Amino acid sequence: MVVLRVIGWLLIVAALLALGWDLFFWIHSGQFGFQSAEAAWHGVSPGSMDRIQALIENHLWKTLWNPGIETVLRLPLWLVLGVPGLLLALVARTRKRRRFAR
Repeated sequence: MVVLRVIGWLLIVAALLALGWDLFFWIHSGQFGFQSAEAAWHGVSPGSMDRIQALIENHLWKTLWNPGIETVLRLPLWLVLGVPGLLLALVARTRKRRRFAR
């Protein structure tokens, strides 16, 4: 559970950094626009998205990519990272044991 919690918090931190990046450009340009997960993926590894798309469409299920994964990739990066991060952090949180006094 500790590993899931750490992964969740890392995703939350990455989501906050992506949101901060979007807000930084909003302040400097005057126009709000978010960076999509697709643009971020393409910026990190341009050719890998095409390979993953071909792999999924040819070997798994064509509908899984379009509209499934393609829809998620068009969402803001901070949302795509933040929601799974929050879910992992909540699922893996430590629960306090209550002691009942008698």
